[in-house]
Amino acid sequence: MSKTNRVSCPSPLALFNGSCLGTKPTGLGVVARDLISQLDTGLVHLLDPLQGNRHGSIQIPKSLMPELGVKAHFRRLVWIQTKIPSLLKKSGAEIFLSPVPEAPLFRGVRSVVLAHDLLPLRYPQPTPLLAYHLAYVPLVLHRSQRILCNSKATARELHERLGLPLKKLITIPLGFNPNKLYPLQLTREPFFLVLGRHDPHKNISGILRAIALLRDKETQLWIIGPQDRRYTPSLKKLASELEIDHRCKWIPWVDDSERLKLLNRCQALVIASHWEGFGLPALEAMACNTPVIASNSGALPEVVGDAGLLFDSKDPAALADAMSMVLSDGLLVRSLCSRAKKQLDIYRWDNAARTVEEVLKDLC
Repeated sequence: MSKTNRVSCPSPLALFNGSCLGTKPTGLGVVARDLISQLDTGLVHLLDPLQGNRHGSIQIPKSLMPELGVKAHFRRLVWIQTKIPSLLKKSGAEIFLSPVPEAPLFRGVRSVVLAHDLLPLRYPQPTPLLAYHLAYVPLVLHRSQRILCNSKATARELHERLGLPLKKLITIPLGFNPNKLYPLQLTREPFFLVLGRHDPHKNISGILRAIALLRDKETQLWIIGPQDRRYTPSLKKLASELEIDHRCKWIPWVDDSERLKLLNRCQALVIASHWEGFGLPALEAMACNTPVIASNSGALPEVVGDAGLLFDSKDPAALADAMSMVLSDGLLVRSLCSRAKKQLDIYRWDNAARTVEEVLKDLC
């Protein structure tokens, strides 16, 4: 019997903010989807835009889903402020549980939110969402009863940058779905894989420069992630200037099945970010017996441990050296994969869910 069905209560302890779920989930959506799948259906009811069959779920508008763009984002914020208090009252739930730092600011709603990073404060961009990141999110964090942090690095950053008290910060290492991510024993092909958006902090430009430095001029770079008219054109221009554009594939999105195959076919996953609050793709790669080459910034050393090759994100030559090692040293690759199996034991969604449930019980 699934652990998610072991409690039957007349009223849940919390309503889970499923408004960040969608039909094409990326980072935050994947976290929300996998966390709610492990939470007790008696303790936590889902606010569900996808009309799933989870016990106790409450249908909410599809128009809030992140994949619908900035307008949907603002619709979601208004909906959270205006509709959540009445939904809590109607359900009997005491807590609004959100996998993103969004919650009602008024009317006495008690919230527990999951914080992923403070990247928009580290790397502010002139976007319509700047005020959201600079004002709304910090206010939500300060007013929340507890803040679940995806890593020790994120907890430290929240404490140091925003002055949040340590007693409110609870680290819950994230997880991966072993039913969706596992070794396929496929033949490795000559390409490195990047999973993520094209934002500047992701340092895709550094990866392009590293590929250009490789002695092996046949190895390709496959970049999977939403293209952005602010950043993607300049990245493609850089690839052309480096004369590697014919070696680069730009793919906006893949489903879970194709993601699994890519992780099992690539030589290694590359995460060159200047900062990451967690780095979920690193877990996904390790689950597929795929080497991870990651920068030594933010939470990445914490997540990867000794199961990957770390490098300075500001040094493309160091990244190129790590890529060359993966291409040429089979013994090293086998050693990394062996260490990854031990590292993965730390990151389990069922463990994260049990921690969240204990937090809710303590508050109620």
